[in-house]
Parts: sequence; structure tokens; C-alpha cells
Amino acid sequence: MQAAHLLIFLSGLLAIISIWAGAFAARFKAPLLLVFLFLGMAAGEDGAGIPFSDNGTTYLLGSLALAIILFEGGLKTRRAVVKLAILPSISLATLGVFITAAAIAAAAHMFGLPWAQGVLLGAAVAPTDAAAVATLMKQSGIKLPDRVAGILELESGLNDPVSVVLMVLGVELVLHPGAFTLSHAILLTCRELLGGGVIGVGGGYLLVWLLRRLKADPGIYPVLAFGGAMAIFGGAQCLETSGFLAVYLAGFIVNDRPHENTAMVEQFFDAFSWAAQIGLFLLLGLLVTPHELFALITSAMVVSAFLIVVARPLATLICLAPFRVPLPQIGFISWVGLRGAVPIYLTLIPVLSGLPRSVALFDLVFVVVVMSLVVQGWTLGWAARLLGFK
Repeated sequence: MQAAHLLIFLSGLLAIISIWAGAFAARFKAPLLLVFLFLGMAAGEDGAGIPFSDNGTTYLLGSLALAIILFEGGLKTRRAVVKLAILPSISLATLGVFITAAAIAAAAHMFGLPWAQGVLLGAAVAPTDAAAVATLMKQSGIKLPDRVAGILELESGLNDPVSVVLMVLGVELVLHPGAFTLSHAILLTCRELLGGGVIGVGGGYLLVWLLRRLKADPGIYPVLAFGGAMAIFGGAQCLETSGFLAVYLAGFIVNDRPHENTAMVEQFFDAFSWAAQIGLFLLLGLLVTPHELFALITSAMVVSAFLIVVARPLATLICLAPFRVPLPQIGFISWVGLRGAVPIYLTLIPVLSGLPRSVALFDLVFVVVVMSLVVQGWTLGWAARLLGFK
């Protein structure tokens, strides 16, 4: 019992410290999520000495946190934004992820990494992070054209499913290289995206119906919405479709079909999403062992530089140019493609699958994410001024 009480105390203390540290760091325009990540590392084995190495628990809690973050992202997505930016966003969230992952995999192979390992690395670092992008845009206060803001918002909410598919395909390519076929990859992609879309839309409308039919104390409605979001995410995942896409679409539909308690549900998830972000980054920081990262700094710098300067700009240009997005806007969208918790979370899939060198992949992607938050996060204002947005 004493251990349980100590765990509760430490969790609360870390949350309080994280919030105050984040408020202080915001004065210096430091990316808030980076602060939470570093606090988790400081609390871990090389810092305060809290031992934590449970990948399974991290995957479980990480899935729960991402489901909350994506549902809240859907709740904040307005119909006007969807109409304005849906096609370029879908292009960037699907084709853009494939191009980014392929470019990273090809570059990694040139440096001697096997193709299968390169695919795993590319799949991990390809998606932008909804929490990181949304938090940074709030923090910066930059006034963007509606279409640019909409593309950034929708892309970061929609690109996780494709990255998960690529990661699963990469794991299968390592474990069963002889059984891997193009038709299997296409079938898996269609099942994930189409199945997740159907479950998300159907589950969203069902949740709206339940929220409208229920006659109860107003405080119950956010709890019902939370239960619905978890059921939609978990059900989609159990059916081997994309729970990430499903829960994001469900959140959008709940917001798009308002009822008398919509505002209360949105306020609840706004607060709960912050709790999920803080908890997820603290947990990922705890899981890593900082002194083991130093040997990977050079490799991570190469991957980060190629990702930021070559892979992401190439994917953004190819995906957005057909929609006549001006070059300065393409440049800014490319630069704001921050990596966050999702790439680190994705590397838990090969770790839990028992793949060789998967722990090294986890550590490498962790450092890449840190570099992305530092380089892109801290230079966002400079990039906006350079491209004429501030």
C-alpha cells in the first residue's frame, strides 16, 4: 500500500512541477512538450532515480493518451476548416507520409541500414504530431492564413493512421520477409483506413445520439463522451482498423452535431487533453535512459537534418503544389511539421514485437524528436517572419 501511495504522490508532484516549469519556459518561447519530456528524463534512472522500463504499460497508457488528444483535436476541428483544407490535408497526411518515410528509408539504406530497418525508421519519423503542432501554434500566437492553419491542423490529426500502417508493414517485413507482398500491403492499408473511417463516422453519430437522448446531471455528459471515445478507439483497434482515424472523426462529428452540453464536453476534453499530453511526455521521458543516448547523437543529427531539410520539404512540395498553395506557405507548412510523442510511441511496436535493434531504434527516434522540437520549435517565429507571416 505504501508503494501505491508513493506512486500517487510522485505523479501529482511531477504534474505540478511540469505545469509550473512549462509556464516559466513559455516566457522564453521554449516548446512546452520538450519541457515535459526533459522533466520525465530528469525524474528517471539517470536523474531522481525513479526506475521505469515497462514498455507494455507505456504502450497502453500512450494509446489512451493519444486517443484523448485526437478526440479533442476532432472536437476543435470546424466544418469551415474542413471545407477549406481537406484535399491538400489528405494528400499531405497520406502521400506525404509515404514520401517522407520512403526518403528516410532510402537515405538510411545508403548509410548501410537494411531496407526493413530503414522502413521502420521512416515510418516512425514520418508523421507530424497533433499535440506538438497544436501546442506550438497556440504558444506562438502567429496569425496564419486560414487555409495554412487548416492544413496544419488537419494533417497532424489525419496522418497517424498511415504511419501506423507503415510501422506494422515494416515489422512484418523484418519478421516474415518472404511472406511480404504488395497486395498484402495495399489490403492492410485499405482495411486500416476504410475500416477506421467507417467506425469513426458510425461511432460518432451513435455517440451524438446517446448524448442527445440522455437526461442526466450535466457533469455526466463529458464522462459519456469519454467512454464513447475510448470504446470507438479500442473497438477499431480490436477489429484491426485504425483507432486513431476513428476517434478523430468521431470527435469531429460530435462537435459538428451540437447539443445542449457541447460546451461542457469541449471544456472537459480541453483540460483532459492537456493532462494526457503532460502524462504521455513525462512517461516517455521516464522510459528512456539518457546516458544511452549520447552514442546516437551523431546519427540522430544526420536523420534530423535530412528529415527537416530534404524529406519533409520534398513531401510538402509534391503534395501541395497541385493545389496551388503558394511557395512561402508550402515552406512554412514544411517547417512546422514537428515530431512529438507519436514517433516515439510508434517505435514501441517493434520493441513489443521483439525485433532486433528495436531498442536502438526507440532511442534514435527519441533523440530525433528532441532535435525536431528544439530546432523547429524554437525557430518558428523566425520562420514566420522570413516567410512573411509575422
